[in-house]
Amino acid sequence: MNLKYEVIPEGRIELCKDLCNELMAFQKSKAYIKPELFDDMNFDTRMIPSIQSATRNYTVVVKDNDQPVAYVYANISPKETYSNDFATFFDPDSVKGKDVGCLSQFYIKEGYREYGIGSTLFNMSIQWMKQFNDVEEYFIFVSNGNHNALDFYKRKGFNVSHDILDGFITVLRNNKQSC
Repeated sequence: MNLKYEVIPEGRIELCKDLCNELMAFQKSKAYIKPELFDDMNFDTRMIPSIQSATRNYTVVVKDNDQPVAYVYANISPKETYSNDFATFFDPDSVKGKDVGCLSQFYIKEGYREYGIGSTLFNMSIQWMKQFNDVEEYFIFVSNGNHNALDFYKRKGFNVSHDILDGFITVLRNNKQSC
């Protein structure tokens, strides 16, 4: 493997398109609660709107010989962003300040897992979020059935806060001081 980690600007976000679409298919394959909700989820319906609604965006693509094999997308967004027609992800009154950090999308292709890529991308994202002094709360949303991701985030210090949409998504939460 010849891995290269590249922070990409919003203007090059298309580099994540195939990986994002693979992530949505992967999540659907794992889901046992409402898998049909993933039918309309893809790069254009998930990533692009998230980037547009965020205050700040951070995307890292991992390439193996110029072939994208993993990515992470994190953002800083107004807490109100997470109360929309789809769901209310957390009680906005429970958050200090006006913005939250979110590790929003995270995917590693089969065959590249178990090599430390996930820990590296996770650490890069947390360090990026920590630079914003006015952001105290961090969230991760894990789709049902993705037990490996849930366990990974717990090992990294995130705690299960609650489930939404009848268990379709598990909300994990942490704060700046605990990361």
